Amino acid sequence: MKLGRDTSLPNASALHVLTQLSMGDHKAFLYDCDGTLADNMQAHKDTYVKVAAERGVEIDPAIVDEFAGLPIPAVVEQINKRYGSDFDPVEFERLKSALFYKEFITLTKPVQFVVDHLVAHAGRVKIGVVSGGSRKMIQKTLEVLGIAELVEVLVCAGETLRGKPFPDPFLSAAEQLGVSPASCLVFEDGVPGVKAAEAAGMKWIRVDQISGYAKQAPCS
Repeated sequence: MKLGRDTSLPNASALHVLTQLSMGDHKAFLYDCDGTLADNMQAHKDTYVKVAAERGVEIDPAIVDEFAGLPIPAVVEQINKRYGSDFDPVEFERLKSALFYKEFITLTKPVQFVVDHLVAHAGRVKIGVVSGGSRKMIQKTLEVLGIAELVEVLVCAGETLRGKPFPDPFLSAAEQLGVSPASCLVFEDGVPGVKAAEAAGMKWIRVDQISGYAKQAPCS
């Protein structure tokens, strides 16, 4: 599993590669948010670590990379399994979300080439954002990035029966946009999101591995 975001290509080159990869008869582009559009994964890891530490558990922030794309309670369940902790996933999510919203969200930076890609294609294809975060958090993140008004459909944690890695969130977005799953292209940065896209019958691109795509065909 690849941990961390690929920053080896300059923005213009990464945008060119992503644009070439996304050419085709696609009717909708579905983007993950955290780590895909928003360069905020370190801040999210910091909040997981701080909330856990305040309750006497020291966690390796790399566990957040491992389960990137899962809803927060699902990540907390993995933390409990690994560390023998007994965090209440719903309470942990509340504390983490409050901390992130208070101290970090306004500092969110874009993954510029992905944001530029979304902006360039808005109005040409339908645009959706499908995230494992809460609607309040993702809506605010999109506002900070300046792209909220370009997003036609937003599907967030708890809005479908099952979240990533199940296909439900992507299928919901496609249905709301009025397009077939096969006509959607997904942009992700984690394994759960890729599994969800595949289960939904959608093609996908890992934006965190963009330099690898510059040397080979897309693995979708």
